Amino acid sequence: MFLTKRQLQVLDFLRSFLEQFRVAPTLDEMAAHFKVSRITIHEHLRSLEEKGVIRRTRNRARSIELLHEQAPDAAAGLLLPILGLVRAGSPSQPFEDPEAFDLSGWIRDPSDYHLLRVTGESMIQDHIADGDLVLVDRRRAPSDGDIVVAATPDGDVTLKRIYREEDGVRLQPSHPDMQPLRYSSAEVRGVVVGLIRKF
Repeated sequence: MFLTKRQLQVLDFLRSFLEQFRVAPTLDEMAAHFKVSRITIHEHLRSLEEKGVIRRTRNRARSIELLHEQAPDAAAGLLLPILGLVRAGSPSQPFEDPEAFDLSGWIRDPSDYHLLRVTGESMIQDHIADGDLVLVDRRRAPSDGDIVVAATPDGDVTLKRIYREEDGVRLQPSHPDMQPLRYSSAEVRGVVVGLIRKF
């Protein structure tokens, strides 16, 4: 069974709410928590019900039940979202991608990680090639020399080694024919901690 990132968040919220209050949340409470409409929450609940994770009683408030025996088992598989592309060449805008990849046994808390598919060859001397998947830890604090996913001041996103300098940051490619990118600042959106390549 595959649950989307948002469906997992809704399921986690349901578990926490039930543990704390011993009753299920209302649609209004869930909509307020996630800052979305009641209709959006209703659709997520409908999907969870169709996948056998929850059960609801029609026309009855606070009637959501978790079907624990059918809930996703972390030991059976760990799916991380592939959020899109990140260029190892010139910076580019990221985009959403609905793929997922099973990382059972690789990481402990999937909420801290995601995957990006690399395009371009600017990190080739670090053995990161076009088409590879990089595993990104979005909570880890970067150190000088780490390979990071960095957002530049103009909103573009790139994969480079980061170095802090007196006048800003240097985003260093690992390619002999490419020059570093220098900015007054850059937002680090995660540190690369793994590489997945399919031959």
